[in-house]
Amino acid sequence: MIGVIADDLTGAHDIGSMFAKSGALVHVFTHTALDEPADYRWDEPDVLILDTNSRFDTPSVAYTKVLTAARRLRELGCTKYYKKICSAFRGNIGPELDAMLRGIDEDFAVVVPGFPKNGRQTIHGIHYIHGIPLAESEFRLDPVHPMTESNLVEILQGQTEGRVALVDHSLIEKGPIGLRAEVERLEGEYQYAILDVVNQDSLEIIAEGLRHLPIFSGSSALAEELPIPPTKSPTHYDLAVPKKTDVGILCVAGSLTPQTKAQVEHMKERGAPALELSSLDVLTDRRKLEIERLVAQASPRLGRGEDVLIHTAYSPEVVTRTVELGRAQGLSTEAVSRSVSEALAEVVNQCVYRAGVSRLVLAGGDTAASICARLKTTGMQIGREIEPGIPSCISLGDLHLFMVLKPGSFGGSSFFTKACRHLRGKG
Repeated sequence: MIGVIADDLTGAHDIGSMFAKSGALVHVFTHTALDEPADYRWDEPDVLILDTNSRFDTPSVAYTKVLTAARRLRELGCTKYYKKICSAFRGNIGPELDAMLRGIDEDFAVVVPGFPKNGRQTIHGIHYIHGIPLAESEFRLDPVHPMTESNLVEILQGQTEGRVALVDHSLIEKGPIGLRAEVERLEGEYQYAILDVVNQDSLEIIAEGLRHLPIFSGSSALAEELPIPPTKSPTHYDLAVPKKTDVGILCVAGSLTPQTKAQVEHMKERGAPALELSSLDVLTDRRKLEIERLVAQASPRLGRGEDVLIHTAYSPEVVTRTVELGRAQGLSTEAVSRSVSEALAEVVNQCVYRAGVSRLVLAGGDTAASICARLKTTGMQIGREIEPGIPSCISLGDLHLFMVLKPGSFGGSSFFTKACRHLRGKG
């Protein structure tokens, strides 16, 4: 069994979709859902992913979460490991990698952040987002983890006491044998080796040359190239989806990325009912009224079979005012973000129980995590990929949901439309 740790829920689904492509049975759980052996009531999967929801945590809290999760995966019988990180290198990369190695008793890992299919390349150690250096990309404006450096070696070295090396793409392009020899040379001197990724061929060579290693880390892209043992459940793709109903699909967008903004605009252009959550009201005594307003407007439409989109405000002016209002109340940017996500989660919770919603499309890692936590959905089985890194899933538990959880920066402009078709069995 391969054990994976991700720092957010949509990232867990992202890498889960890569493993599922090869026929693996993939389950995703929150990191506290399997604290006791008796908590695992389902068929043993080929790939078991734990989400620590630690991207916005302090480095020390993130370290502790990952250390505990890594030890749990080892106890559950995993023999290979993968530390999933953000393809834009955001989050507590160093502390979480350090904790992962300690938890499984290893002292070296390769780090492969490249994801060519989603426009992420690493060339001479410089990370690019759709051809733009990371520090000049949209992620330089990330409200929680602004990326002001493009050199991944420099970023990781600033977060860990272990030495960090670079394996340039010129060596990787020579083939798997030379790559393996270089990595074996580095193992005795370094704790981490960041590998360049120019295209999908780079990932194929890395997988072929380094498949013997006990642990990988990076974006989800490398997982698509790694060999997976035959699934223990050949019919696992026959997901037990909720019975079709006349109730509409609820789409929720809490991400502020340009990609999600374009997806929201596309839905509006197609005439879908779009309701905007006032993030300013959420931070005042009008919070409850704002939640009730959205539920009252969305539930009847969903009940009539209409697909409804609920999204946060994404204009720079409103975002800035929201952050400033939060600071005036003593809240950090992370706390403001979570407060807004939790308000969206309460709206979804009420729509699920009032209108009988059983199909959801959720955009944004923090948004998805808050909603699933509010619905007490702690486990999911990964289904088919809709677009690179974005699969559907079925909840494992008492509440039966068919969902798509999307990282904010993933997907084309028509993604919400495509996801709704998929959830109806038309795509």
